[in-house]
Amino acid sequence: MSAALVLPEIPEKAADVRTTHSRLNDVVAYGVAGLLLFSPLAFGAVEPWAVFVIESGSAILFAVWMIGQMRSPQIKVLWAPIFPPMLVFAGIALLQLALGLSAYRHATSTGLFLYLAYGLICFLITQTLTRTRQLRRIATAVVVYGTGVAMFAILQNLSSPGKLYWFRTLQQGGWIYGPYVNHNHYAGLMEMLVPVPLVFAFSRYARGRERWAAASAAALMGATIFLSGSRGGMAAFAVELGVLLCFLFRERGNEGTGFLLGGFLLLSLAAVAWIGGNNVSARLATLDGDHRSELTGDIRLHIDQDTMAMFAKRPILGWGLGTFEQVYPQFRSFYTSLFVDKAHNDYLQLAAETGLLGFGVAMWFLWNTLRSAWAKTHNWASDINGGVSVAAIIGIAGILVHSMVDFNLQIPANAALFYALCTMAAMTPRFTSQRRERNKPTREANAVPCTGS
Repeated sequence: MSAALVLPEIPEKAADVRTTHSRLNDVVAYGVAGLLLFSPLAFGAVEPWAVFVIESGSAILFAVWMIGQMRSPQIKVLWAPIFPPMLVFAGIALLQLALGLSAYRHATSTGLFLYLAYGLICFLITQTLTRTRQLRRIATAVVVYGTGVAMFAILQNLSSPGKLYWFRTLQQGGWIYGPYVNHNHYAGLMEMLVPVPLVFAFSRYARGRERWAAASAAALMGATIFLSGSRGGMAAFAVELGVLLCFLFRERGNEGTGFLLGGFLLLSLAAVAWIGGNNVSARLATLDGDHRSELTGDIRLHIDQDTMAMFAKRPILGWGLGTFEQVYPQFRSFYTSLFVDKAHNDYLQLAAETGLLGFGVAMWFLWNTLRSAWAKTHNWASDINGGVSVAAIIGIAGILVHSMVDFNLQIPANAALFYALCTMAAMTPRFTSQRRERNKPTREANAVPCTGS
């Protein structure tokens, strides 16, 4: 008789735990993406209920991630270079509250809670977005979403430009475009979304119809930046195209890129000329505001000067995170019937609210982000990690240019998406081609193992 075959015991519970943990990671990753895509539709998440959705949604998703960690045999926390400056910035806001330096404690605490929600979003993206399959699905959703929002914005502007979603009339004026009260903030949204299809169209992963579909989506989204009438958005988009050209020239082996870029630009210009070329040219011809209650260029300069006076009064720790609206009236040097609650310059407002310390930490954050992203851009057209970094760099560059003349980063939906882009740019390389991913398990780089109970 032959000896009995001894089979090794299969650790079913451990396997079940790993499967459940993986599924929870997917739930959290897609949940964060859904939260980011929902926020712009809620008028940019500027109303209290929408802010609550961002804060509570990020907290719930963090709790789900924690459940997955507790059910896992080993807790793993992935680190990112943006975490230290984000923690220090939160510490500055806490210091303002603890030392009584905030001009309005409620505004600073409210701003801090929202900032912590951004931090949770960054943390969860780093921990859960680890598979190429997730990335592809989210990128596809972003392209479809951006195209849909662009088409909606065009239709709404042509049929009922004075009402949000065709039924909500503004009480305090504005310049509606898409789901935003302010057309500049719609342009800011598109500046961060359009690099996704644009970079994909120039990568070697796009083939035939996919390439032209992505280029067409990017052309439509880019055209609506011009159609929105946002001069800052137009300048930012021009900078984005310039950054893309720099990366294309680096990637000399990318065949046909000149032809594709020419086709993209022609599609963009054709869309602009067909839908509203005269309005765009008229908008570019003047720096003055128009009948839609927008601040003129002269008033913006006065606000900048007044904000610098605010900063000079408290240059170290500022007046308190989120307190610009309450403090600015005592520094205003001009008369206007318009309500000025933002500086229309994110850099100056940041300096006035958090002083040199806060501004310096923000520069540290950007340095870590862009340095980490740049290190992955070699051979970006063939490497998914590099392509993600290039798309993120382009989007970040656009919003940083626009922030010189507007306050996109004071709009929760746009700020959350900006932080998400920075997280994607700073993450360690973790994505592979689908073929390699099927044959090899996903490797989580820079994991910090912790013994969990």
